[in-house]
Order: sequence, then C-alpha cells, then structure tokens
Amino acid sequence: MTGTPNPSSAGSSGAARVQTKISVADPKIMVNLLGAKDEILRLIERTLASDVHVRGNEITITGDPAENAIAERLFAELIELIERGETLSVDSVRRTVAMLEDATSERPAEVLTLNILSRRGKTIRPKTLGQKRYVDAIDQNTIVFGIGPAGTGKTYLAMAKAVQALTAKQVSRIILTRPAVEAGERLGFLPGTLNEKIDPYLRPLYDALHDMLDPESIPRLMAAGTIEVAPLAYMRGRTLNDAFIILDEAQNTTPEQMKMFLTRLGFGAKIVVTGDVTQVDLPGGTSSGLKVVREILQNVEDVHFAELSSSDVVRHRLVAEIVDAYARYDDEQERATQSVHAVPGRAASGGRTGHRR
Repeated sequence: MTGTPNPSSAGSSGAARVQTKISVADPKIMVNLLGAKDEILRLIERTLASDVHVRGNEITITGDPAENAIAERLFAELIELIERGETLSVDSVRRTVAMLEDATSERPAEVLTLNILSRRGKTIRPKTLGQKRYVDAIDQNTIVFGIGPAGTGKTYLAMAKAVQALTAKQVSRIILTRPAVEAGERLGFLPGTLNEKIDPYLRPLYDALHDMLDPESIPRLMAAGTIEVAPLAYMRGRTLNDAFIILDEAQNTTPEQMKMFLTRLGFGAKIVVTGDVTQVDLPGGTSSGLKVVREILQNVEDVHFAELSSSDVVRHRLVAEIVDAYARYDDEQERATQSVHAVPGRAASGGRTGHRR
C-alpha cells in the first residue's frame, strides 16, 4: 500500500482540503477491501468524514488533512488484517473503527488477529480491545475477575485460555464450576439422577467445551479427571493444584462462597472468575460475593479485575443497546429512590409518614 497526499481546492467552508491517494498492488486485497457488492466500501464511506473514491487499484481520499489521516490509518489497518489472512466483514470494520476512535495504543490489526485456539478451521480470538486486555490479564495474573454484561465473551474466552493451557501442558486439568443458585444448591429436591439435576446449570459450559475440543474426546477427558464440570458446592474442602479453574456466574455466589472458592487455589493453578453484577439472582438481602470481593482484593498483587462493557458485546448489535438501556433505567431508578428518601417526612412510597392509604 502506498499513500500520496495532494493539494485540492478549498471546500465550501473555506477550509483547506487535500487529496490522499492509496495504491493497492494486490487485486485480491482490493476485492476483499471493497466487500461483496461493495458492502465494506459503503460502510467505510458512511463512517469517514472524508470523501472516498475507488478506481482500479487506487483509493482517493479527499477532505480535511486530519480527517484524511484517520481514513488513511483505517485503510492501513484493514489492509493489514487482510494480509494476515482475515476476510473483512462489516463487524470487523466497525470494531476497527471503534478502536481507532478510542485512540488506544494497541493496533486493531494486532487485537483482531490474536489467535487463542484453532479447531476445524474455526479460530477463537478476541474481537474487541476490552477482550484482548482481558485475555492478556489471564496470561499475566494468577487470579483474574472478568466482570461485564452478557455477550462480552467472559466465560468463552476464559475457557479458550483454559483449553490452550491444557494443550500446552501448562496445567494438568481444567475445573469448571457454577453456583446452582436457582436450586439453592439443594439439588436433592430436584427430580432425576444427580447428573440430570445439575445438567441445566452446567450445560453452557459443556456447550463451550464442544466448540473447543473434539466432542468424542470430552467424555474420555472427563472420565480421566482431566476436565471436571461441577457445581460450586462440590469445591468445598479441596485444594486444587496444577489446574485452570473457572468460576462462572459468580454474581450468584455469597461472600462466604467466594472466599471458600478462592481459597481452593493450589500450587501451579490459575483462577478466572466471571460474572455480571447487574444480574444477581440471590434471594433478597443477600450480598453478591462478586460485588464484595472487589473491595477486599482490589490492591492484592497478582489479582486483576478486568472490566468489560457494552462495547465488548459480540452478539447481535441489539444486545449492546439492550445492556445500555437497562443500565440507564437502573441509574434512573436509583436516582428516583435517592430523591424520595432525601425528602424529610416522606416514606419510600411517596406518602406521608403515619398515614395509611
């Protein structure tokens, strides 16, 4: 890729406009850069403030010098993604733009090509800057808390790192656990065998495993104890050495359960705790262990808290908007509650103290 700036006429606003030309030597790269029926090009045109025109193997960018610089960097990142073997999609372009707008030190092409696992032609990798930093934190720390809304890949990426560690013989086993909070962990009250009772709570972990390992190998690994999937209650009293341990749905642990789990850590082990503090299912008045633990361990060395947000959601576009809408609603409800309590002589319901309605 080569870029050449050329002076151009002033725009209607009187601001100086320049032209920047980018030559793409490889026609295959240009085809990928444009997308099917120019889908990628149209998205780029809508995204950039500068005008973009393509003719043959040459891209002409016309606009304010600063805006042209942004456009040139975007094309450079997208072309590098293609050169690294990626097929551009609308989603990958949007994520590249978002990272450039955040002006982070990490390059989008490096973030979006960080491979964790590959199986049967499918590669698992971070799709956002927040996810990349989360994955880096897992590499660099013994205990990592991945906290964020649904759809941000907290558990999926943690499991990919666990399988990667097992494959590389960095650990000898993987232990996956969740609190069966809906049953109060009193599984004896549920119908069926033990496996049938715990299956609904652990099924998402099995599903992720099937994405990352050959399905026929999973029963063998579980029978050998190399992979263990169990309710949190089964962790009590154990010391877990040489293991990659994941606690999922940790917002539904009590502070006592969280302490019990974290103190299972043995030599050569790594722990990743994932959860969404906005979706606590504990009985009313019960504190979430995931909320409390941050206050307790915030300054402990080798413990990291990774925050993921709606910008890291990798499901349908609407999921991120739903997450943000609920966050706004919760904030408004909290402010309204605080406002009511701040009025002297008023009850929480808004009525006068001492009067029935």
